[in-house]
Amino acid sequence: MEIETKAVLVRIEGRVQGVGFRAWTLHEAQALGLVGWVRNEADSSVTARLEGPQESVERMLDMLRVGPPGAAVTKVSSEASIQEDMGSGFRIAR
Repeated sequence: MEIETKAVLVRIEGRVQGVGFRAWTLHEAQALGLVGWVRNEADSSVTARLEGPQESVERMLDMLRVGPPGAAVTKVSSEASIQEDMGSGFRIAR
């Protein structure tokens, strides 16, 4: 049985910079076996690209709606992304 994979581009808004959001996302995404990246944006939001087993991506999306201690997430929007050969691992992008 083949595992269904999913790729999404996610935008997280609220108090999400200066609270360890990227490091927390990195840790949680790695624990779920996802590949992709997370980065701060100039408008004070955070963007992430997640790819992996559909169930893991959905779980990460749920976690992003809460965020780490100190964060105050007000909005999470996601859109399907084309699956790419991103290699392995999750990283903090600049």
